[in-house]
Amino acid sequence: MTTEPGLRERKKKRTRTALVRAAIALFTEQGYEQTTVAQIAAAADVSTRTFFDHFPTKEDVLFMHATERTELVKHMIESCDGSETPGELLVRVLKENLLTTVWNQDIVSGAVTLRLKLIKTVPAIQAFALQRLLEVEEQLTDALCAAYPDRLTRYEAAVMVGSTIGGILGALRLTVLDHDDPEKVRESLLQAIDVTSRGLRHFDTAASVPLS
Repeated sequence: MTTEPGLRERKKKRTRTALVRAAIALFTEQGYEQTTVAQIAAAADVSTRTFFDHFPTKEDVLFMHATERTELVKHMIESCDGSETPGELLVRVLKENLLTTVWNQDIVSGAVTLRLKLIKTVPAIQAFALQRLLEVEEQLTDALCAAYPDRLTRYEAAVMVGSTIGGILGALRLTVLDHDDPEKVRESLLQAIDVTSRGLRHFDTAASVPLS
């Protein structure tokens, strides 16, 4: 009985992964707008109802790993022990996630390249991606503020999160669409994090003085 929840969760994850892989393959082969939810479900060998048990919309399939990463980053920020400055924490957390989870799940599989191409060409994906970006930045800003309540204002936390995510997205846009070599993408992400970390030093200096 004690293993049943774990088994259910693993089965759920396998189904979600199968749906994502099927969707990416179909989007690549026949186009996003030409692909239906029914086709994705059939390719993953599940029912359409099962698809909607896991994803509210077709757009959500493209961003599954992004949603999981956001939750992981939030958890890591919320679990910090306060020994790092806010900037050091952001850099460490994003490096750990970008160079493991993102790289393995999205870059190697080609999901990042496909997502960026669709963001540029499909209005529905553009709108969805913008909404998701705003939600992610707000969630991470809240988490950072909660982790350093006496050291950061909400404005400072928002600027730190926004500038860091913006740098990473900029590197992805410039690199992923021009290269299919995961190592080049990895190097670009590292460089983007290093560049944005320089700007975070100002906030780390300011944050070293407790707010009055």
